[in-house]
Amino acid sequence: MYFKQILTSGLGCFSYVIGCPAAREMIVVDPKRDVQDYLDISREEGMRISRVIDTHVHADHVSGAHELRSLTGCEILMYDTSPVTFDFTPLGEGQKLKVGNAGLEVVHTPGHTPDALSLLVTDFSRGNEPWLILTGDVLFVGDAGRPDLVGGAKLDEQVANLYNSLYVKLAEYPDHLEVFPAHGSGSLCGRGMSSKPSSTLGFERRHNPVLAFKDFESFHFAMSRDFPSRPKSFSHIISTNAAGATLLERCPVDLAMEPDRFEGKMLAGAVVIDVRNTASFAGYHIPGSVNIGFEPSLANWVGMVVEPRADLLLVVDTVEDYERMRTELHRIGYDTIHGYLKGGISSWVYSGRPVDRLSIDSAQEVQSLLEQRQPLSLVDVRTPDEFAQGRIPGAKHIPLIEILDGRYSLEEDEHHIIYCASGYRSNIAASYLQRHGFWDVRALAGGFTAWSRAGYAVEG
Repeated sequence: MYFKQILTSGLGCFSYVIGCPAAREMIVVDPKRDVQDYLDISREEGMRISRVIDTHVHADHVSGAHELRSLTGCEILMYDTSPVTFDFTPLGEGQKLKVGNAGLEVVHTPGHTPDALSLLVTDFSRGNEPWLILTGDVLFVGDAGRPDLVGGAKLDEQVANLYNSLYVKLAEYPDHLEVFPAHGSGSLCGRGMSSKPSSTLGFERRHNPVLAFKDFESFHFAMSRDFPSRPKSFSHIISTNAAGATLLERCPVDLAMEPDRFEGKMLAGAVVIDVRNTASFAGYHIPGSVNIGFEPSLANWVGMVVEPRADLLLVVDTVEDYERMRTELHRIGYDTIHGYLKGGISSWVYSGRPVDRLSIDSAQEVQSLLEQRQPLSLVDVRTPDEFAQGRIPGAKHIPLIEILDGRYSLEEDEHHIIYCASGYRSNIAASYLQRHGFWDVRALAGGFTAWSRAGYAVEG
């Protein structure tokens, strides 16, 4: 049996290839939208992609199932009650599939979504009992799938489904069964996933807090609250996956644009995402642009900041950065990417067009202002847990997600200094506030990390 786990970095998504080189056939489970990895395996191992299985209708990334079907002619398989509008081959509880020496058995495991499935995988060349289980989004390493994504009206039903899947269905299987989930650390489909990509049922039973509740009532209480913030992109991704994603070659892409054409798109309402690093963006940037630079969770932050159907323009340093960013955006269904500024920010500057700056103050400069009792507004945009562990004296706490949701009470004419842990989130917040009329907003260079390492006072 051939088995391979593939990580989509940034989103924390895992997809899988299960096949048999002798039978020259393979199945792809939960594929990402950019499918070249699977095509490479197919070519290198001499295995035809015959089927694609999505364990559920995903909320955090666009499925590559339709891309693979268009390129290889493979079947798309999903649980038989899946709420999609395209043709697929239905799978039912207990149904078995075979690909050479590999066998797959369907286990209906609702809870994250009502129509989710897991797959028991057997390597018949080694034995007749299942070796591992692909748990989709029902069970993660150190966590379980959040049950709230289908809406508050179905939350109680989903919590009950999740409990039954975890405490009844999966309880039938032995401790040594290996667990391979659809997500790991960095995903927003759970609350506390481990960075380890796999586990066993036995280890999870002993150490996963979601499997440690004594009764349904305590499980229900814990699993009905305190969910991670839901990005703007999730509803769009769900509807995209339910309808079947547009093929990538059909997405509008105009590539390089001279400043006049770029500006024309801006005036027509396009959102400009500047992907340069925090210092470069601070030096000068196009007025109204939002700074979301490259980092592992880039796609999640785009999903928080930008409306999914917005027309997008990118400011990048290189064509390679444009291609990388375009791939990241396609993975979460942001397809109306019209191109990038030819020649980068320099071409905009040399064209004589206006620029904005984002002042960045050092820890020493902020400390000096505080000592001089200068009027300023210190805004901490980190998470509540981070804020509780330590903060700059006098800082007000407005998590970044609340700023992006418009839930803040800040005066436009105050001198605001925004900080996070390292500077990445503060640049997002500051550029967002600039875009919404705040003219005197700055970021703390190096964030709270730089402040604490400089030896200045902290609270908490």
